Amino acid sequence: MKEKKSGGALLGAAFLMATSAIGPGFLTQTAQFTGTHKGSFGFVILVSIILAAIAQMNIWRVLCVSGLRGQDVANKVLPGLGYFVAFMVALGGLAFNIGNVGGGALGFNTLLGIPTQAGCALAGIIAIAVFLVKNAKSAMDTLAKVLGGIMIVVIFGIIIVVKPPVGDALKNTFVPSAGAPNLVPAIITLLGGTVGGYITFSGAHRLIDGGVTGEENLKEINKSSLMGMGIATIVRIFLFLAVLGVVTRLAEGVTLDASNPAADAFRLGAGELGYRFAGLVLLCAAITSIIGAAYTSVSFLKTFHPAIDKNENWVIIGFIAVSTVIMILLGQPAKLLVLAGALNGLILPITLGICLIAAKKKSIMGEKYSHPMVLLILGAIVVVISAYLGITTFVSNMGKLI
Repeated sequence: MKEKKSGGALLGAAFLMATSAIGPGFLTQTAQFTGTHKGSFGFVILVSIILAAIAQMNIWRVLCVSGLRGQDVANKVLPGLGYFVAFMVALGGLAFNIGNVGGGALGFNTLLGIPTQAGCALAGIIAIAVFLVKNAKSAMDTLAKVLGGIMIVVIFGIIIVVKPPVGDALKNTFVPSAGAPNLVPAIITLLGGTVGGYITFSGAHRLIDGGVTGEENLKEINKSSLMGMGIATIVRIFLFLAVLGVVTRLAEGVTLDASNPAADAFRLGAGELGYRFAGLVLLCAAITSIIGAAYTSVSFLKTFHPAIDKNENWVIIGFIAVSTVIMILLGQPAKLLVLAGALNGLILPITLGICLIAAKKKSIMGEKYSHPMVLLILGAIVVVISAYLGITTFVSNMGKLI
């Protein structure tokens, strides 16, 4: 029974991480950037996948082998640091969850023509319902698998219809015709949206809750991490190809609708049915991201008071409810989202750096554990790159807010 439960947690963690990384914002960014850079966006996806994989493998190993959540590892590295990390992650998670609720409303509107405010409420209610059932974590795992599977099947169906130039996409993935320096802003945006903030920790925290911890489970931990990255990669590549198949056929000067570029691409590629399918993909992405953001953000808040841990499901429900109400009352809270985006870009180098330091501490990892040197070196490189990109983005976004 325990083996079956652990197996469910492994796949559940993989899908939770993957679907958290593939939210409405990711779908919109991918459609916009593919429309701008065409096949060269494949290079952006390749670079972001490599950087994300290095970050994920380091963080999952440290957290799951030690059996400690991100904030607890940070507190052991430097007392009090975990509270700062928890606050940063929870703030970013709340702000982006507001955007996820908005993405759910957009999905309902595209799929069924439901008005925005009603769509926001429905998206929030569906996500809350998951945490009202008796075995909420099992329900969360199941929903992530089902909705993640629907996204993959629907997007693949659009690929078959639009027939993208796969050869051109493959060539530009390794030798981008747009020129690598011109693609840096897209890399910054995609990296922050796929491993920034809470996303990096969603799967690892789910494994810890599922009891898959310790060096004896390292094989299963790596397996779950690789599955999650594989699922996310498949969806990224499929969506890129689906949109590329459309934009390569657009007349010169014609662009995708900026308000809903992913749905516009599906509509242009597969007509009204394609447009409805885009709504279904948006809705699946939004619901899984709402659940992932709320669950992971609250898992960070457990450090603040034992009552949060004891009433975890109710705190998650409150987190989702607050996100939904803010979205309904304020619409798109642009400044909050810009600020959260800027903070999110700074979280990855801080948390990854903390995990790399923890990886070498016997007091955290145990006497026998040895972290692979290649992961440490590559992790340090990602810290430097993401810190530079994060600070640059933060300064730029602060300029917009002042």
